[in-house]
Formats: sequence, C-alpha cells, structure tokens
Amino acid sequence: MEQVAFIVWRESVEALLVVGILYSWLRASPEGRRGLPWLWGGVGAGLLLAGALALVLLGMASWLSDTGQEWFQALMALAACALVVQMVVWMRHHGRGLRRELETGASAQIGGNHWWGLLALVMIAVAREGSETVVFLYGTVLSSQQDGRLWPMVLAGAGGFAVALLTFWLLQLGGRIITWRRFFKLTEILLLLLAGALLVSATDRLISLGALPALVDPIWDSSGLLGTEGGLGKILADFAGYRAYPALSQVLIWLGYWVVVIGLLRRASGPASGRAGVPAST
Repeated sequence: MEQVAFIVWRESVEALLVVGILYSWLRASPEGRRGLPWLWGGVGAGLLLAGALALVLLGMASWLSDTGQEWFQALMALAACALVVQMVVWMRHHGRGLRRELETGASAQIGGNHWWGLLALVMIAVAREGSETVVFLYGTVLSSQQDGRLWPMVLAGAGGFAVALLTFWLLQLGGRIITWRRFFKLTEILLLLLAGALLVSATDRLISLGALPALVDPIWDSSGLLGTEGGLGKILADFAGYRAYPALSQVLIWLGYWVVVIGLLRRASGPASGRAGVPAST
C-alpha cells in the first residue's frame, strides 16, 4: 500500500503543477479566462485516457494464462522502471524551463484561438502522468485484486491524492515550508530507489520463468539480520529492491542499473541543462 500511496502522491503533484501553471497564466488576462473551460476539459480527457489504459491492461491480464501473466507482469515492471528513470532524467533536464515551455505552448494556442490545441496540451500532460501511474501500479493492483485486497489499495490511492493536494498547497506558499527544488530532489531519490525495486521484482519473475540465469542463488543470506516479512526489511524490499536471498544476476543487474542512472543524471545536469525543479519564480 505504501507504493500505491507514494506513486499516486508524486504523480498527482506533478500533474497539479502543470495544471496549476496553466490555470494561473490563463486567469491573468480576460482573453485567457476564455480558455479555462478548455483547461478543465483537457484534465477530464486526460483522466479518461489514463482510465481507459487501466481497463485495457486489466482486461489483457484476464485473457492470459498463468505463465502469460508472469511474463506480462515482468515486462510491465521493466516498462515502469524505464518510465521512472525517463521521467526523473526529463525533469532534471527540463525542470527549470517547465513554466516557460508550458506558457509558450499555451500562448501559441490562444493567439490563434486554437482552444482545441490548449485542450490537447493539457490532456496529453495529464494523460502522461495518469498513464505512468497506471503502468507503475499495474502489478500491485492486479495482485491485490486476486488476493481480495483491492479496496485497501483504492483507499491508499485516495489518500495519496489527498496528500498531493495538501503538498501542492504547501508548495504554492512560496517556499515557507518546502520549496519545489527540495521537493523534486527528495522525490527524485525515492523514485529512483523505487525504479530499482521494480527492476528487481522483474528479475524475480524472469528467474522463476527460466528466462534469466541466477548464476549463484543465493549469493548471500541476510534474513537473520533483516528479513523482508515486515518492518524495515519490507519497506526496503518495496522501495529499494532489497532481497534477503538475492541471486548473483539480480545483484549485478541492480548495480548496473545505478551505474546507468548516475551516468544519465550527470549528462542531464550538464552546463546546457537546467536542474530538476521549476522556474525560480515559482
């Protein structure tokens, strides 16, 4: 449930950031206020697209055999890992100019009275965050549905969204409590840890399917020091990919993941790139 609440919280804040920037900008002029219904229409359309993707993925799971579901969930975990890394790197590279890019795009649509273009801009932004949430949480929601724990997952997601609204309000206070830069720095670390956990969960399935050699299984046994059944061990397993009995191939893939991630972040933080966050005026 912690993963569900965290992902919904983080993705909701990012979607609220996009909508909030455009909402404030549109309200600043009489002409822009005409676009507010199109803004909310784009939000609704984006949510519908994300919901449609969720239904398609859940429907596909019901058509697959047990082995097919294992393959599908492994591929979804790999896709979610790649999406998390891509999102973090994109925000590290484009975060500083996010407001300017959004306002420039909206200005071009308003200047030509292309309200459908504004709707599409918002729809794509919201659908992107919503679809990422669907992909991230696919395996968790599916297993909860099979185990009869769907409603606790739904409540965790609703709680994450409620906290996102509170977080966005606090961030809008202008840095009195927490700044956008600190928010993105903190969640960047948590997201990359979670992406590593998704990668490890995918290797679990691939090893069980015989598609990935274990090499040495296990390479160590740390269950006596820190088990994964509950407490800190379970949190580390869910958010960082900790395993008490890891296979050698899992450890090597996990280490390779961090080498690649650190390289991508250094490249995104080069002289020509802005660091993660939002414009200094936010």
